[in-house]
This record gives sequence, structure tokens and C-alpha cells, in this order.
Amino acid sequence: MIRYLSAPRLKEGTCQGCGKSSLLIAANVAVCLDCIRQQPERVLPHLKAVHGEARRQFGLPAEPPQAAEGAPCTFCANECRIPEGELGYCGLRSNRGGKLLHLGGTAAKGILEWYYDPLPTNCVAEWVCAERESRGFKNLAVFYGACSFDCLFCQNWHYRTLARRLAPAMSAQELADCVDERTACICYFGGDPSPQMPHAIATARLALRQRRARPLRICWETNGSMSPSILRQAAALAMDSGGTIKFDLKAWDENLYLALCGVSNKRTLENFAWLGELFRQRREPPFLTASTLLVPGYVDAREVGQIARFIASLDPTIPYSLLAFYPHFFMGDLPTTSRRHASECLEAAKAAGLVNVKIGNLHLLSDLY
Repeated sequence: MIRYLSAPRLKEGTCQGCGKSSLLIAANVAVCLDCIRQQPERVLPHLKAVHGEARRQFGLPAEPPQAAEGAPCTFCANECRIPEGELGYCGLRSNRGGKLLHLGGTAAKGILEWYYDPLPTNCVAEWVCAERESRGFKNLAVFYGACSFDCLFCQNWHYRTLARRLAPAMSAQELADCVDERTACICYFGGDPSPQMPHAIATARLALRQRRARPLRICWETNGSMSPSILRQAAALAMDSGGTIKFDLKAWDENLYLALCGVSNKRTLENFAWLGELFRQRREPPFLTASTLLVPGYVDAREVGQIARFIASLDPTIPYSLLAFYPHFFMGDLPTTSRRHASECLEAAKAAGLVNVKIGNLHLLSDLY
């Protein structure tokens, strides 16, 4: 049985592809970066099984269901076709009597936890946030309990327990009522907001309609896999309110995305490119930012350089955060990101043409590799 870890336990892993052993190979993953890039056809079936095990422990489908006669869901890039009586990939959609049943993520019921976070907060975009000097005010942080990805390095993996219990639950109105006169912004994250966008959008609209003396910014922190039609609604809320959309671009190589996240990155990149066109309409405060978690042994300077070139092709001033990794979930035996690794990635991003790049979580940087 594969085990997930919440605290780092350093040990060498061995690659099933080439036999190499290293501290930079997660034992549960048991495949190295070179084999993922050079012989994906050989190692991806094994990694698919790893994802299946990771998901079965939480009662989630091993992969996005694609039953020919299944109930279709178009909320995100997975576009599940759910068999009768079974769940969709996110765990919040089911097929009952041939019809799509929403177990959560609607205006009537969101599966989430929430809290007030004093400003300035540790948001991914804090360094460019319009509210970074708003002391005495707070952010309404909304942690959604579902996700459209299955990241083996997930820093917030406990969202899966919310999806399994379908609790805690709140209506959009109940969540909007948590916004008070000291609330400067709402940030939706998780998990990921993508499976529950109708709830998030409804909450934002209700909160913005309330009479307040102070503006309210709507922000999103997401893997970017939602449908384009839903993204347009989220983008309008962020643009009009002075908020920010924060995309987590986890890697560039699609095989590496499949290996680490269980799904493709095509929709994420397409959605980011569309938002990049809108970024030119509002650079200050930044309408769009990107981030990448520097997973030791897997997300290296080559990946970051390719992501950065993509971002720079849209607009070189889009802010980009490189985040130090803390070992979690199925990759809990890796070290934290090294200073050398972070420095190489920073230089690669700058060499690709980006002018607003920052290393985040500096306190996590190590000298372990």
C-alpha cells in the first residue's frame, strides 16, 4: 500500500525505468525525471497506477470516467462521462438515473472551509497584490474541498477528506454573508475552485451586491482547468473588482504533468493564454499572475524556462512566482527545494524574458542537494 506523508522523511527512491537511486526520486512515484521525459510510454502506465492508488484511498475514481453512455459533465477539462451510480473525477458529480447529479459546487451547496486571513496575507500574489499594505483589513479565504487534478505533491491534500464527507457545506448566500466591512478581498483556492465555480461565482456576485463603504476584490488561485465559458465569468469578476487570477503552472512537459498531476495541461495553457490577452487591459494591479512549485528532482530549470518563455510570449511583465517545495502527500520523502535549484530556476525565468519574477517561501530553501 502506498502511504502519504505530512512531514518530510528523507530517503532515496529507485526509478523503475532505469534503476537509478537518488534522494530526488520519490519512493512512492518510483520514476525519475529523465525517464518521464525520454521514455514516457514505458513509465506512464506505472504512474497511472500510482494515481489510482492515491485516489482509491479517498474513494475517488482512478481516472476521469469516459463511459460511452455516461452522464456528461463539462465543468472542467476532464469532461467526465459518468457511469450510472458512480462519481466523476472530482467526487462532486454523480450519475443518477442517467442524469448528472450535483453533490456540491452549486449556489445552494459548496463543499468548503473558510477563514479570515489578516492582510497582508501569504497569498501567492502577495508581493504584487493591491491589498499588500492594507493592514487592519482581512481576506476571506475560501478553501474548496474538491479538485480536478490529482497532484502527488499536493500541499493541501486534505481537501480530499472534505470531498469524501461532502462536508462542511455552505450555500453561496451563507458564505457571502461572511463578508463584512473589514473584508478587502475574497480568495478562492483549495483543492481547487474549478469543480465548484458555480458556487464561487454566485458567492462573489452576492457579496459584490451588498452595500459596502470599501471595494471588494475577487481573486482566484487555481490550476486553470475550468471550462472557457466559466473562466470568462471568473475573469470578469476579477477584472471589474480589481482582483487577480493566479494560475499554478505546474510544469511544461505534458508527460510530466500526466506523471505528477494525473491529467493534461492543455486546457490550463489555453486558458492562461486567453487571460494573457486580457492582462494588457490591466497591468496594475496585476490582473493575472503565475506560479510554479519547484518540486525537487522533477520541476527543474528546463521546465521553468519553458513556462517562462510561454508567459513572456504573452506579456513579459506578467508576475511569476517560483515557490519552494515542502514535502507532502505521496512525495513526502523528498527534500525541500535547494537554494541552488531555486537560483537556477530564477535565472532561467529571467533569461526567458520575464521581468517580474520572485522566489517564494524562502524559509523553506535548503542545501540538501
